[in-house]
Amino acid sequence: MQPAASNIKPYVDQVLDLYRHTPGTLGGGRREDRRLAVELYNQGVSLDVIQEALLLATARRCLRAHDAVPLAPVRSLHYFVPVIEELIATPLPDGYAYYLKQKLRKIQAEHNQCITTKARRRKPG
Repeated sequence: MQPAASNIKPYVDQVLDLYRHTPGTLGGGRREDRRLAVELYNQGVSLDVIQEALLLATARRCLRAHDAVPLAPVRSLHYFVPVIEELIATPLPDGYAYYLKQKLRKIQAEHNQCITTKARRRKPG
């Protein structure tokens, strides 16, 4: 069963907001990202699965060896599609998303600060 069409805009906006606030991303959203969010909506992918996929992929990127070569920023929501598919097939164990959030708390706070700073710079004042 396909979700009601009236729910598509809030869903897409929330997906893009989750993506924008994911550490390691450029903090923006492109037209292709919006199209992908619509596709995910049409496939019935829950926001919880998307949020967990962003979290898991971020943990995999950020919680690597300290001497590892730094990774380039994620430039598209499409980067997360394989992890979304992985979690549809095999959901995270209970409590694991919370554990990852705690591990990434400092990284998330730094990313949120960067987004806030960028937003302030864009406002005419």
